[in-house]
Amino acid sequence: MEPNDYSIFETRMQVRPDDLDMNAHVHNSRYLDYVLAARFDQMERCYGMSMEAFLKRGLSWFVRTAHIEHKRPLFLGQWITVRTRIGEVQRRGVRIDFEIIRETDDRESASGFCDYQLVDRETGRPVTIPEDIIERYSV
Repeated sequence: MEPNDYSIFETRMQVRPDDLDMNAHVHNSRYLDYVLAARFDQMERCYGMSMEAFLKRGLSWFVRTAHIEHKRPLFLGQWITVRTRIGEVQRRGVRIDFEIIRETDDRESASGFCDYQLVDRETGRPVTIPEDIIERYSV
């Protein structure tokens, strides 16, 4: 499956007071929190396989790489849309591409990607992604 063949999914959320830094805009670390929250939502709602389902199978995801390009600030109370899609599936992991869009002007606040590796929860070692999971996430 080519990267552009994967669906784009969206999760909507609002900037909270505890997301802000001393400059009164969203702290850079919160952008990854937004992506993680969106993926957690989308795993269950869009792919039909929640994080709990992975945990029950003795599997979990580990972030190997996270890259964010900050373009425009976010402020208290703003509504945002986090768009994600699978960018690439590898034998033991996936790259998730994302955009964070400000709803006030429909402009991109940030974009980037995260490389996730599938691991065995007991050993913490990387494992090959099972075929049924690849199938479920190939939408």
